[in-house]
Amino acid sequence: MALSINSIQGKSAIVTGAGSGINLCFAKLLVENGCNVLIADLALRPEAQVLADKHKTGPARIVFQETNVVDWAQLERMFEVAEKEFGEIDIVCPGAGIYEPHWSNFWRPPHSTESRDSPSGGRYALIDINITHPIRTSQLAIAYFLKNRTSGRRKHLLHISSIAGQITNLTAPIYNATKHAINGLVRSLGALDQKLGIRVTAVAPGVIKTPLWTDHPEKLKLIDDTTDVWVTPEEVAEVMLALVRQEEVSEIIGDRSGRGPLYKVSGGTILECSKTVRAVNQFNDSGPGNRPGNTASVHRTAEEESYQQMTQKGWGLPKL
Repeated sequence: MALSINSIQGKSAIVTGAGSGINLCFAKLLVENGCNVLIADLALRPEAQVLADKHKTGPARIVFQETNVVDWAQLERMFEVAEKEFGEIDIVCPGAGIYEPHWSNFWRPPHSTESRDSPSGGRYALIDINITHPIRTSQLAIAYFLKNRTSGRRKHLLHISSIAGQITNLTAPIYNATKHAINGLVRSLGALDQKLGIRVTAVAPGVIKTPLWTDHPEKLKLIDDTTDVWVTPEEVAEVMLALVRQEEVSEIIGDRSGRGPLYKVSGGTILECSKTVRAVNQFNDSGPGNRPGNTASVHRTAEEESYQQMTQKGWGLPKL
C-alpha cells in the first residue's frame, strides 16, 4: 500500500521547547512545508533565532512566544497568541523536556546542595516540565481543537516520549517515570482519533545529539563513542513530520532505507526513533534493545555515582 500524504501547507502549529534540539528541527520542517509555527520556549538559541528571523514574514511564518511551560497562565497565553496570529490551530507538540539535571534529580533530593527543588515546595521541576506541562497542554489543545473547528480537517497532538518510557534506568528514575507516563497518556487519548478526528501520537527517540546531552558533561559520561551511535534531531523530526502528514489510517515506512516494514498509524501510535523506526506495542513489546541509536553503554560509572550520593551523611533527610 502506498504512503498516503496529507499536506500541512496553510496549517498552523504550536511547538514548545522549539528553541533548540528536536523541536527546533521539527519547527523548521513544518515552516518549510508551509505550516505556520508558534515557538514557545524560554529563549531561542542562535540557530533558532536565525530560523525565526528568516520566517518573520511570508506564506508560512514563525512567531516566538516566550513561555515558561511550568506556568499554566503562560501555556494559556501561547494558545491565545497562536490563535490571534494564525487562526485555526491544527498541530500541537508539547515538546519541552529535560533529562534529570542535577538541579531536579532523584539522587539530589530537596535539601541537597545542587537541588533547586524547594524542600517546602511540594513538587519537582522535572515532573512539572516533563509530564505536567504535556498534560495541561493536551487539555488546552483539545479545547482549542473543538472550539474553533471550521475546516473539518484532522487535528494532531504529538508528544515526545523516549526509549526511557520502555526501560528502567537507576541513574534517571524520575525522567524514566515521566516518559512511561507520556506513553500512558498517549495511548489513553488514542480513542479521540476515531471519535473526534484528534490524533494523539508520540515519537520515542533513542540517544539524540542535542543540547539536552551535549551541554551536560555528566550525561556525556554515559556515552561510549567507540560503540554507541548518535541519532540526529533531524532524523527524529522527519518521523514527527510524517506522523502529522498521514491520512486516516495510512502507513509510515519503518526503515529509513525504505525496505523495512510498514506500520499503520492511528491514535495512540508511538514510534521509536533510533537508526530505524518501529512501532512500540502496548503489550508484549520486545523493547528498544541494542539497535544502533538506542544505547548509552557507560552506565556503571553513573550508577556508582548514584550509590555514592546515598552514602553521604544525611542523604535525603530534612536538614534540622
